[in-house]
Amino acid sequence: MPAAPHAAQHAPPPVTVVVATRDRAADLRRTLPRHEAEVVVVDNGSTDGTATVVGEEAARRRAAGAPELRSVRPGRNLGATARNLGVRAARTPLVAFADDDSWWAPGALARAARVFEQHPRLALLAARTLVGPAEELDPVCTDMASAPWGRDPDLPGPHVMGFVACATVVRREAFLATGGFDRVVHFGGEEERVTYDLLAAGWGLAYVDDVVAHHHPSPSRGTAQSRRQLLQRNALLTAWMRRPVRVAAVRTVRALVAGGEPRHGALAAVPRVPAALRERRGTSRLVEERLSVRG
Repeated sequence: MPAAPHAAQHAPPPVTVVVATRDRAADLRRTLPRHEAEVVVVDNGSTDGTATVVGEEAARRRAAGAPELRSVRPGRNLGATARNLGVRAARTPLVAFADDDSWWAPGALARAARVFEQHPRLALLAARTLVGPAEELDPVCTDMASAPWGRDPDLPGPHVMGFVACATVVRREAFLATGGFDRVVHFGGEEERVTYDLLAAGWGLAYVDDVVAHHHPSPSRGTAQSRRQLLQRNALLTAWMRRPVRVAAVRTVRALVAGGEPRHGALAAVPRVPAALRERRGTSRLVEERLSVRG
């Protein structure tokens, strides 16, 4: 195991890294030592030795005088809402999300902290994300950098209308005030509703190109087809929670008629629509204006 990149003599940034994980002990062994800040690992009911890996890294950090690693073990799979537990457990004003197969570049979180200090309306920072061993730029970053939704002078970069959770830093108070991730979606595309709620509350969300995260997707991920169907399902559920009813209904009918993966996603969404409606809030004019940019 190579030495961790952080050193005891440097003050850690005022950021907590929250990692939600399930049955990916091998990935955690590779990524946890790379985090320069305090870490909270939320274990979604793992049975593969994840607790041992987390305990070993916590002990290594204590011995090295490195930022602390703590764990939260709810005892079951909470999906994306496990991150909410990590955010609540954080003792810093900022939280950086990471997956078990991702990490933040050296100096990235210190840079993010400075950006938040300089921009008090900023609630969410979407980072430049380098993917895989080739460190290729995530196409999502290219899209965000092109500023399709414009920018405001009091924010550090272009507006975003979505984000990749494992490459995002949030202002803790704003994230918790808008409810965090939700149980309806559970996992997959869970970022969409958080985006809408932060915008509706008046917060700013921006892409910042010089804050960098690395994501090397785990080989234990599900199939691309199952992932697309899950995202289709959750996009429809988010529409029922936050978009105008007409928009949600039209999107659902179109998916059912389209057949194939869209139809499978819609059929999976239908039983969850009552739960989505129980979480429904009024629509946001700003959100709808931003979404109309791309139809």
